[in-house]
Amino acid sequence: MVVAYWRTNLTMRQLAPLFGISKSAADRIIDHLGPQLALQPRKRFAKDTVLIVDGTLVPTRDRTIGEQSKNYRYSTAHQVVIDADTRLVVVVGRPLPGNRHDSRGWEESGAKDAVGKTVTIADGGYQGTGLVIPHRRAKSEDLPAWKEEHNRSHKRVRARVEHTFARMKSWKILHDCRLKGDGIHYAMLGIARLHNLNLAG
Repeated sequence: MVVAYWRTNLTMRQLAPLFGISKSAADRIIDHLGPQLALQPRKRFAKDTVLIVDGTLVPTRDRTIGEQSKNYRYSTAHQVVIDADTRLVVVVGRPLPGNRHDSRGWEESGAKDAVGKTVTIADGGYQGTGLVIPHRRAKSEDLPAWKEEHNRSHKRVRARVEHTFARMKSWKILHDCRLKGDGIHYAMLGIARLHNLNLAG
């Protein structure tokens, strides 16, 4: 039932009859089982591991954790870290207000602490964080050819996290989340875990 809820984003009034239970029982089951399906962050990484991080927005109706963002009226911002080789999600940071910049979200969500010193690739929005980001062009001069090539390679690898977002957001709960409090965080963690199970076969 929890998976069906995340996949379809039906209301409790619509979901409960499908499972022959009351609306309040459906609500209790989702609140109880959702956290148990959550992805556990990886605690250790091999020395040669390369990770990719990016932030994504999830529209939410809970204004205690959501804020107006550039794409939605109210949303939460989530830092998602994947393994560049396996493409598995290894860390999902705590949700932050949707107007929070990625460079701040990286630290405040707990993603930075979870990753430690593991080499991590990011886009230009993470300037000043110590992550591996693209070379920046000065106003009056072009980048040398080797830096241009490095940026092209960087972009191809970084695209893997965008593909992960696309798969995760096929779950409709992430299009208009009605969950409150920690509900949206557990939904992200649960969907990340199911994404990993599907990817690993």
